[in-house]
Amino acid sequence: MSNSRTGSTKGWFDVKGKHAGYVAFALHRATGILLVLYLFLHFGVLTSLLAGPEAYNGMIHLMSNPVVEILELGLIFVILYHGLNGIRLGLMALNIGVRRHEAMFWIVLAASGILTAVAATAML
Repeated sequence: MSNSRTGSTKGWFDVKGKHAGYVAFALHRATGILLVLYLFLHFGVLTSLLAGPEAYNGMIHLMSNPVVEILELGLIFVILYHGLNGIRLGLMALNIGVRRHEAMFWIVLAASGILTAVAATAML
């Protein structure tokens, strides 16, 4: 049986029974992967726009779809969480807030959710 200590990535996202710091880091990994995947998708969309005005109009039509708008809100949350948690991790690397890392995680999560809700009201 392999585990995360022997090089398996299976345990990277298993947060069941783990402390808040582990959950924060697992979410940081997941959001990082999602941002890389989004970047490739974004480059693909930009490349497709080189096909001309019809492609641009088709993309605008696609982006006005309510499902895409919900996915954009998810992207906003992912960006906010990843960025704010990155700041939290940077502070901890500087030995700032290490004793309060769990509270900082909950603040990052709440701030990400609140700012995403603010964005939702502006978008919808």
